[in-house]
Amino acid sequence: MGQPIKLIILDRDGTINEDRDDYVKSVDEWVPIPGALEAIARLNQYGWHVVIATNQSGLGRGLFDMDALNAMHQRMNELLVRHGGRVDAIFFCPHAPEDNCRCRKPLPGLFEQIAERYGISLAGTVHAVGDSLRDLQAATTAGCLPHLVLTGKAARMSADKQQALREQIKGVKIHADLAAFAHVILNSSP
Repeated sequence: MGQPIKLIILDRDGTINEDRDDYVKSVDEWVPIPGALEAIARLNQYGWHVVIATNQSGLGRGLFDMDALNAMHQRMNELLVRHGGRVDAIFFCPHAPEDNCRCRKPLPGLFEQIAERYGISLAGTVHAVGDSLRDLQAATTAGCLPHLVLTGKAARMSADKQQALREQIKGVKIHADLAAFAHVILNSSP
């Protein structure tokens, strides 16, 4: 019996790359947040597997197609390789909110798919990082350890809103960005 997998689940828009109110629709609009790709590479170098769980309702809304989404992910992977990093898998929800699917965060469907793919329980061992309440709701429903980064949607979150989120999402840890999250994880892991 080998070591259990060390897995981290990341949101994409607002956590790894800059978010946009009008959706990230093309490779040109996919801009990494400073330090995020380096953070993923550092996690990888210490044995962490990184997986993405992302809502991509722009597909369901017809704002971009699979070719555009694949090009964004190819660009992300190319940039990660330059830093010595990688993402093991990308799980995405292509549906618009009115589709009432189970995979759209705040529902836990993407996290359930990840648990099934890796053959593991996410409960109490898998860290999940996002920039919005719905990311954390999906993560905690699936049993993940929740982390909020103050980038993307959370960048403008007041201290009062952070406190309200702490009360709503028990055990949430708040970090300035993905690099700060990685620093904490790498300095607290055996």
